[in-house]
Amino acid sequence: MFRIGELARRTGTTADLLRVWERRYGLLQPQRTQGGFRLYDEEDAARVQRMQAHLARGLAAAEAARAALADSQRPSDLLPALLDLQEERAHELLDGLFGRFTVESVLRDHVLPALREIGERWARGEVSVAQEHFAANLLRGRLFALARRWDQGVGPRALLACAPGDVHDLPLVAFGLALRGRGWRILFLGADTPLDVLTATARAERPDLVVLSSTLAEPAAAVEELSALAAAAPLALAGRWPELAVAAIRLEGDPVELAAMLDAPAAGT
Repeated sequence: MFRIGELARRTGTTADLLRVWERRYGLLQPQRTQGGFRLYDEEDAARVQRMQAHLARGLAAAEAARAALADSQRPSDLLPALLDLQEERAHELLDGLFGRFTVESVLRDHVLPALREIGERWARGEVSVAQEHFAANLLRGRLFALARRWDQGVGPRALLACAPGDVHDLPLVAFGLALRGRGWRILFLGADTPLDVLTATARAERPDLVVLSSTLAEPAAAVEELSALAAAAPLALAGRWPELAVAAIRLEGDPVELAAMLDAPAAGT
Protein backbone atom coordinates (compact mmCIF):
# COMPACT_ATOMS: atom_id res chain seq x y z
CA MET A 1 0.00 0.00 0.00
CA PHE A 2 1.27 3.48 -0.80
CA ARG A 3 0.23 7.14 -0.77
CA ILE A 4 -0.99 9.11 -3.78
CA GLY A 5 2.40 10.67 -4.46
CA GLU A 6 3.93 7.24 -4.95
CA LEU A 7 0.99 6.22 -7.15
CA ALA A 8 1.59 9.30 -9.29
CA ARG A 9 5.30 8.44 -9.58
CA ARG A 10 4.59 4.85 -10.56
CA THR A 11 2.10 5.82 -13.25
CA GLY A 12 3.87 8.92 -14.60
CA THR A 13 1.00 11.28 -13.78
CA THR A 14 0.24 13.85 -11.08
CA ALA A 15 -1.48 13.61 -7.72
CA ASP A 16 -3.93 16.36 -8.73
CA LEU A 17 -5.00 14.46 -11.85
CA LEU A 18 -5.37 11.23 -9.89
CA ARG A 19 -7.63 12.98 -7.38
CA VAL A 20 -9.81 14.24 -10.25
CA TRP A 21 -10.07 10.74 -11.70
CA GLU A 22 -10.93 9.30 -8.30
CA ARG A 23 -13.58 11.93 -7.53
CA ARG A 24 -15.12 12.20 -10.99
CA TYR A 25 -14.99 8.63 -12.27
CA GLY A 26 -14.41 6.42 -9.23
CA LEU A 27 -11.26 5.09 -10.91
CA LEU A 28 -9.31 4.64 -7.67
CA GLN A 29 -10.54 2.64 -4.70
CA PRO A 30 -8.28 3.58 -1.76
CA GLN A 31 -8.36 2.26 1.74
CA ARG A 32 -8.11 4.68 4.65
CA THR A 33 -5.82 4.59 7.64
CA GLN A 34 -7.13 5.34 11.12
CA GLY A 35 -5.79 8.85 10.61
CA GLY A 36 -7.88 9.29 7.45
CA PHE A 37 -5.05 9.02 4.91
CA ARG A 38 -5.81 7.29 1.61
CA LEU A 39 -3.69 4.27 0.70
CA TYR A 40 -3.54 2.74 -2.78
CA ASP A 41 -2.43 -0.63 -4.10
CA GLU A 42 -1.19 -2.27 -7.28
CA GLU A 43 -4.71 -2.68 -8.66
CA ASP A 44 -5.20 1.09 -8.42
CA ALA A 45 -1.99 1.54 -10.37
CA ALA A 46 -3.17 -1.00 -12.94
CA ARG A 47 -6.47 0.84 -13.42
CA VAL A 48 -4.62 4.13 -13.95
CA GLN A 49 -2.41 2.49 -16.55
CA ARG A 50 -5.42 0.96 -18.30
CA MET A 51 -7.11 4.36 -18.37
CA GLN A 52 -3.97 5.93 -19.81
CA ALA A 53 -3.95 3.26 -22.51
CA HIS A 54 -7.59 3.94 -23.40
CA LEU A 55 -6.89 7.69 -23.53
CA ALA A 56 -3.97 7.05 -25.84
CA ARG A 57 -6.34 5.20 -28.19
CA GLY A 58 -8.50 8.31 -28.40
CA LEU A 59 -11.28 7.65 -25.89
CA ALA A 60 -12.73 10.58 -23.95
CA ALA A 61 -11.87 10.64 -20.25
CA ALA A 62 -15.26 9.37 -19.06
CA GLU A 63 -15.23 6.55 -21.61
CA ALA A 64 -11.63 5.65 -20.78
CA ALA A 65 -12.45 5.46 -17.07
CA ARG A 66 -15.48 3.22 -17.69
CA ALA A 67 -13.40 0.95 -19.87
CA ALA A 68 -10.60 0.76 -17.30
CA LEU A 69 -13.08 -0.13 -14.56
CA ALA A 70 -14.87 -2.65 -16.75
CA ASP A 71 -11.54 -4.37 -17.47
CA SER A 72 -11.23 -5.28 -13.79
CA GLN A 73 -14.86 -5.84 -12.78
CA ARG A 74 -16.87 -9.03 -13.05
CA PRO A 75 -20.53 -8.68 -14.06
CA SER A 76 -22.69 -7.29 -11.29
CA ASP A 77 -24.81 -9.74 -9.30
CA LEU A 78 -27.23 -6.97 -8.35
CA LEU A 79 -29.72 -7.55 -11.17
CA PRO A 80 -30.21 -11.28 -10.48
CA ALA A 81 -30.66 -10.58 -6.76
CA LEU A 82 -33.34 -7.99 -7.52
CA LEU A 83 -35.17 -10.20 -9.99
CA ASP A 84 -35.07 -13.14 -7.57
CA LEU A 85 -36.58 -10.95 -4.81
CA GLN A 86 -33.53 -11.56 -2.61
CA GLU A 87 -33.67 -8.57 -0.29
CA GLU A 88 -30.80 -9.52 2.01
CA ARG A 89 -28.55 -10.47 -0.90
CA ALA A 90 -29.31 -7.22 -2.75
CA HIS A 91 -28.49 -5.16 0.34
CA GLU A 92 -25.27 -7.11 0.89
CA LEU A 93 -24.21 -6.41 -2.69
CA LEU A 94 -25.04 -2.72 -2.38
CA ASP A 95 -23.18 -2.52 0.94
CA GLY A 96 -20.11 -3.97 -0.74
CA LEU A 97 -20.34 -1.70 -3.76
CA PHE A 98 -20.80 1.49 -1.75
CA GLY A 99 -17.95 0.39 0.50
CA ARG A 100 -15.53 -0.01 -2.41
CA PHE A 101 -16.59 2.59 -4.96
CA THR A 102 -17.81 6.16 -5.04
CA VAL A 103 -21.55 6.81 -5.05
CA GLU A 104 -21.32 8.08 -8.63
CA SER A 105 -19.58 4.95 -9.93
CA VAL A 106 -22.05 2.61 -8.15
CA LEU A 107 -24.94 4.53 -9.67
CA ARG A 108 -23.41 4.60 -13.14
CA ASP A 109 -22.06 1.04 -13.30
CA HIS A 110 -24.57 -0.95 -11.23
CA VAL A 111 -27.79 0.74 -10.10
CA LEU A 112 -28.74 2.54 -13.31
CA PRO A 113 -27.87 -0.41 -15.60
CA ALA A 114 -30.02 -2.67 -13.40
CA LEU A 115 -32.92 -0.22 -13.62
CA ARG A 116 -32.57 0.06 -17.40
CA GLU A 117 -32.49 -3.71 -17.84
CA ILE A 118 -35.55 -4.18 -15.63
CA GLY A 119 -37.37 -1.47 -17.60
CA GLU A 120 -36.51 -3.10 -20.92
CA ARG A 121 -37.61 -6.52 -19.70
CA TRP A 122 -40.81 -5.00 -18.34
CA ALA A 123 -41.55 -3.56 -21.78
CA ARG A 124 -41.07 -7.03 -23.29
CA GLY A 125 -43.30 -8.66 -20.69
CA GLU A 126 -40.42 -10.60 -19.15
CA VAL A 127 -40.58 -9.00 -15.68
CA SER A 128 -43.55 -9.26 -13.34
CA VAL A 129 -45.23 -6.46 -11.41
CA ALA A 130 -43.82 -7.95 -8.20
CA GLN A 131 -40.25 -7.95 -9.54
CA GLU A 132 -40.44 -4.39 -10.83
CA HIS A 133 -41.98 -3.03 -7.63
CA PHE A 134 -39.56 -4.96 -5.41
CA ALA A 135 -36.51 -3.66 -7.27
CA ALA A 136 -37.76 -0.08 -7.46
CA ASN A 137 -38.70 0.11 -3.79
CA LEU A 138 -35.47 -1.47 -2.56
CA LEU A 139 -33.31 0.84 -4.66
CA ARG A 140 -35.42 3.86 -3.78
CA GLY A 141 -34.86 3.21 -0.10
CA ARG A 142 -31.11 2.93 -0.55
CA LEU A 143 -30.81 6.05 -2.69
CA PHE A 144 -32.96 8.21 -0.43
CA ALA A 145 -30.84 7.11 2.53
CA LEU A 146 -27.85 8.57 0.68
CA ALA A 147 -29.88 11.71 -0.10
CA ARG A 148 -30.47 12.60 3.53
CA ARG A 149 -29.77 16.31 4.14
CA TRP A 150 -28.73 16.84 0.53
CA ASP A 151 -30.15 20.39 0.62
CA GLN A 152 -27.63 21.52 3.23
CA GLY A 153 -24.45 23.43 2.51
CA VAL A 154 -23.47 26.55 0.62
CA GLY A 155 -23.30 25.40 -3.00
CA PRO A 156 -25.67 26.24 -5.85
CA ARG A 157 -29.16 24.84 -5.53
CA ALA A 158 -31.05 22.62 -7.97
CA LEU A 159 -34.80 22.08 -7.85
CA LEU A 160 -35.65 18.62 -9.24
CA ALA A 161 -39.06 17.27 -10.24
CA CYS A 162 -40.71 14.74 -12.54
CA ALA A 163 -43.22 15.94 -15.10
CA PRO A 164 -46.95 15.55 -14.43
CA GLY A 165 -47.95 11.91 -14.79
CA ASP A 166 -44.38 10.61 -14.56
CA VAL A 167 -43.89 8.39 -11.48
CA HIS A 168 -40.44 7.07 -12.42
CA ASP A 169 -38.26 9.21 -10.19
CA LEU A 170 -35.24 6.96 -9.57
CA PRO A 171 -33.12 8.29 -12.47
CA LEU A 172 -33.79 11.80 -11.17
CA VAL A 173 -32.75 10.77 -7.65
CA ALA A 174 -29.51 9.36 -9.09
CA PHE A 175 -28.96 12.61 -10.97
CA GLY A 176 -29.50 14.56 -7.75
CA LEU A 177 -26.99 12.38 -5.87
CA ALA A 178 -24.43 12.90 -8.61
CA LEU A 179 -25.03 16.66 -8.47
CA ARG A 180 -24.70 16.56 -4.70
CA GLY A 181 -21.32 14.89 -5.11
CA ARG A 182 -20.27 17.94 -7.12
CA GLY A 183 -21.24 20.45 -4.47
CA TRP A 184 -24.85 21.20 -5.38
CA ARG A 185 -27.71 21.45 -2.91
CA ILE A 186 -30.84 19.54 -3.89
CA LEU A 187 -34.48 20.48 -3.39
CA PHE A 188 -36.44 17.44 -4.55
CA LEU A 189 -40.17 17.48 -5.34
CA GLY A 190 -40.19 14.04 -6.94
CA ALA A 191 -42.72 12.17 -9.02
CA ASP A 192 -45.79 13.55 -10.80
CA THR A 193 -45.25 17.21 -9.91
CA PRO A 194 -47.90 19.68 -11.18
CA LEU A 195 -46.24 22.42 -13.19
CA ASP A 196 -48.01 25.21 -11.34
CA VAL A 197 -46.60 23.85 -8.06
CA LEU A 198 -43.13 23.59 -9.55
CA THR A 199 -43.30 27.13 -10.95
CA ALA A 200 -44.52 28.56 -7.66
CA THR A 201 -41.71 26.77 -5.82
CA ALA A 202 -39.14 28.09 -8.27
CA ARG A 203 -40.39 31.64 -7.79
CA ALA A 204 -40.30 31.31 -4.00
CA GLU A 205 -36.99 29.47 -3.65
CA ARG A 206 -35.07 31.03 -6.57
CA PRO A 207 -32.90 27.98 -7.35
CA ASP A 208 -29.86 28.19 -9.61
CA LEU A 209 -31.40 25.53 -11.83
CA VAL A 210 -34.72 23.70 -12.24
CA VAL A 211 -34.52 20.21 -13.73
CA LEU A 212 -37.79 18.76 -15.01
CA SER A 213 -37.50 15.09 -15.91
CA SER A 214 -39.77 12.93 -18.04
CA THR A 215 -39.66 9.27 -19.03
CA LEU A 216 -43.02 9.55 -20.83
CA ALA A 217 -43.40 9.33 -24.59
CA GLU A 218 -45.69 12.39 -24.50
CA PRO A 219 -45.03 14.57 -21.42
CA ALA A 220 -48.10 16.39 -20.17
CA ALA A 221 -46.72 19.92 -20.38
CA ALA A 222 -47.78 22.81 -22.58
CA VAL A 223 -45.33 25.31 -24.04
CA GLU A 224 -46.99 28.12 -22.09
CA GLU A 225 -46.53 26.31 -18.79
CA LEU A 226 -42.90 25.48 -19.52
CA SER A 227 -42.21 29.03 -20.62
CA ALA A 228 -43.61 30.32 -17.33
CA LEU A 229 -41.34 27.90 -15.48
CA ALA A 230 -38.32 28.97 -17.54
CA ALA A 231 -39.10 32.60 -16.69
CA ALA A 232 -39.03 31.75 -12.98
CA ALA A 233 -35.56 30.10 -12.99
CA PRO A 234 -33.03 28.58 -15.42
CA LEU A 235 -34.63 25.41 -16.76
CA ALA A 236 -33.26 22.07 -17.93
CA LEU A 237 -35.47 19.40 -19.50
CA ALA A 238 -34.13 15.91 -18.86
CA GLY A 239 -35.20 12.71 -20.56
CA ARG A 240 -37.82 12.38 -23.27
CA TRP A 241 -39.12 15.72 -24.51
CA PRO A 242 -40.31 16.75 -27.98
CA GLU A 243 -38.90 19.81 -29.68
CA LEU A 244 -40.47 22.80 -27.94
CA ALA A 245 -40.01 26.55 -28.32
CA VAL A 246 -38.88 26.90 -24.71
CA ALA A 247 -35.69 28.45 -23.38
CA ALA A 248 -34.26 25.36 -21.69
CA ILE A 249 -31.13 23.24 -21.59
CA ARG A 250 -31.67 19.73 -22.95
CA LEU A 251 -30.23 16.86 -20.88
CA GLU A 252 -30.26 13.42 -22.49
CA GLY A 253 -28.24 10.38 -21.50
CA ASP A 254 -26.75 8.86 -18.38
CA PRO A 255 -27.76 10.85 -15.26
CA VAL A 256 -24.30 10.63 -13.67
CA GLU A 257 -22.56 11.86 -16.79
CA LEU A 258 -25.13 14.62 -17.20
CA ALA A 259 -24.35 15.81 -13.67
CA ALA A 260 -20.70 16.07 -14.67
CA MET A 261 -21.71 18.56 -17.37
CA LEU A 262 -23.12 20.96 -14.78
CA ASP A 263 -20.07 22.41 -13.07
CA ALA A 264 -21.11 23.64 -9.64
CA PRO A 265 -18.73 26.64 -9.40
CA ALA A 266 -20.20 28.10 -12.58
CA ALA A 267 -23.82 27.46 -11.67
CA GLY A 268 -24.50 30.79 -10.06
CA THR A 269 -22.95 32.84 -12.85
